[in-house]
Amino acid sequence: QVQLVESGGGLVQPGGSLRLSCAASRMITSVFNPNVWAWYRQAPGKERELVASVWTDSARNYADSVKGRFTISRDNAWKKVYLQMTDLKLEDTAVYYCNALSTTNAPKYTWGQGTQVTVSP
Repeated sequence: QVQLVESGGGLVQPGGSLRLSCAASRMITSVFNPNVWAWYRQAPGKERELVASVWTDSARNYADSVKGRFTISRDNAWKKVYLQMTDLKLEDTAVYYCNALSTTNAPKYTWGQGTQVTVSP
């Protein structure tokens, strides 16, 4: 069974940076590599939203709210997905999750525990 493990969250001041990591354990490379991988987030009282996705270095997409501030990347050899977040804003506070996208753009695997990002003065 695929296990998604997110890490790297924390408390940061507005304007600060964080780098999130996601490890897809119990997944062989031949399964990891063809997937489009994505980061989602869920703020208190709100629905989970798609933040960024990556297939290749030239095929990345971002929500308008994070464009220019966040960078998604992947390491196929280590089966990891990263989210570099800069110029963090109060509204970026949320639990962040990673997942692969199905052909219908729905999340493909069981959610991990997520990693909390709190932006506060």
